[in-house]
Amino acid sequence: MTEPRRLFDCIEWQLQKDANRTMMAAKENGIWKEYSVAEVSETVNQLSAGLLKMGFGKGNNSAEEKDKIAVIAKNRPEWLMLDLAVQQIGAVLTPIYPTINETELEFILKDAAAKIIFVNDASLAQKVNAIKKNLPELHFIFSFDKNDLVIHWKEILLNETDYLQQVKTISDNIQYEDLATIIYTSGTTGKPKGVMLSHKNILSNVMDSMPCFPPGDDLKSLSFLPLNHIFERMVSYLYLFKRTSIFFAESMEAIGDNLKEVKPHLFTTVPRLLEKVYEKIMQKGNEQTGIKKKLFFWAHHLAEKFEINKKQSFFYTIQLSIANKIIFNKWRQALGNQIICIISGGAACQVKLIRIFTAAKIPIMEGYGLTETSPVISVNRYEESGRMFGTVGPLIQNVQVKIAADGEILCKGPNIMMGYYKRPDLTAESMEDGWYKTGDIGMMVDNKFLKITDRKKEMFKTSGGKYVAPVVIETKLKESPFIESIMVIGAEEKFVGALIVPSFNTLKDWAKQHNIEFDSNEALVQNHAVKELYKNEVEGYDKQFNHVEQIKRFELLPHEWGVEGGELTPKLSLRRKIIMEKYKDAVKKIYTI
Repeated sequence: MTEPRRLFDCIEWQLQKDANRTMMAAKENGIWKEYSVAEVSETVNQLSAGLLKMGFGKGNNSAEEKDKIAVIAKNRPEWLMLDLAVQQIGAVLTPIYPTINETELEFILKDAAAKIIFVNDASLAQKVNAIKKNLPELHFIFSFDKNDLVIHWKEILLNETDYLQQVKTISDNIQYEDLATIIYTSGTTGKPKGVMLSHKNILSNVMDSMPCFPPGDDLKSLSFLPLNHIFERMVSYLYLFKRTSIFFAESMEAIGDNLKEVKPHLFTTVPRLLEKVYEKIMQKGNEQTGIKKKLFFWAHHLAEKFEINKKQSFFYTIQLSIANKIIFNKWRQALGNQIICIISGGAACQVKLIRIFTAAKIPIMEGYGLTETSPVISVNRYEESGRMFGTVGPLIQNVQVKIAADGEILCKGPNIMMGYYKRPDLTAESMEDGWYKTGDIGMMVDNKFLKITDRKKEMFKTSGGKYVAPVVIETKLKESPFIESIMVIGAEEKFVGALIVPSFNTLKDWAKQHNIEFDSNEALVQNHAVKELYKNEVEGYDKQFNHVEQIKRFELLPHEWGVEGGELTPKLSLRRKIIMEKYKDAVKKIYTI
């Protein structure tokens, strides 16, 4: 077939190569169920036909006139089948995070004027039913899992020649520049904004990222980052055009087991999940005794000194080879023993982690982008010459970047969004002479690698007039095994402070070793010895920053931050305003001297 021009062309792309190969798979009733390309194609076409018969789709109209179909579900084959089916009848998929609160859910469904919503199961059907009376445009709720509350999605499937022919006619007329999806970004503040992305935006990003992809045919991937986010969704299309089979993890809790079962060659992740994997590894290392413990930390120490694109001594190379055979091979076995690489995005990843995993023959390809850029702007390549620790890699093909006078990264290319849905004012604000303003501060290293130094909106000024970039400080302090989460504060204050959530598993082990009694997290963070431990940790890292950036005072918090608690966005970024409000008493203590 000719060069693809629409995202749903991935089906025809694969049919012509091998209709019987596994396109997607998921566990059903405890057994991995694999869907061939031919099965996916048939289901997608029948779903499109069913939606047409119900009176939806048919539209190559303006963004506001097109039918919006929402989905709120975990990652599963049905999710991508729905996406493809909606696209090829000219409707628009609006994905929503399953963890969303009812207020935001109602806002998005109302703003998009969604006509239909597909939910994962009965619990999400209940969530939608609770607000349905406020949504006059919402006509139908369908569920992927069978339940008594709403109609099962398979009841829509239609195998009638007339409607299947209509699907073909409509899909043939869908253009490269047509709107494909509206993704509402929760962001760290304010109401969600609907980012309009066309086939051109996402597909150009897929094709321009293809050369960065690791080599090999018939690869397998494990998918667990939410498909609602553009990162996992775009990478899923990359898999589909590359003919990489997508195996969907059962849940976040089951990832460890699923990795061993599927034995994937690659997967995407966000740094927080990578940090948790590393924390578990370090915990197991600390539990070892005698020679095993010494060997573990000897190997870990070697990995901390690892470099790429630099010749290291013969003695070091021999030692690392031994470490890989006797220690790091267990790390790779825990990931299924077939991993070629891991792709990280969504937030800044600790350089220390990337260095250690890469030394253990688990290359981390860290990239950078935003929903508005479809998303990839740059990524560290699979080839070593295209990787540099501490950067987000070289730009991908056809994407341009320039650094504004104030350090902001500006981007231009076919991947830049069509605009914010029904918000031309916000669209205009986000652009400058045809360049999209990312809101991130950065620089080019060696005229090749992009380095992110902070979020423009998150930088603050102390009362002394000095600018502080909190993300750099937070990323560095999270290298401490004792720190789970941290938010650096100090806007208009005399000094920089921090709210710290301890890594309670590590802290509790430390407390037991030091005979510190505690009956709750609250008691633990109030303990004098614990406070001294964190004071020493913070002071140790403070030495790496200039005086104005150093954390002078901090408060330890007894509860972990999460999406459901409101402290984190679904992609696990800090919601700074909410945290400041929620922990205002702790902030007050820091600045009451």
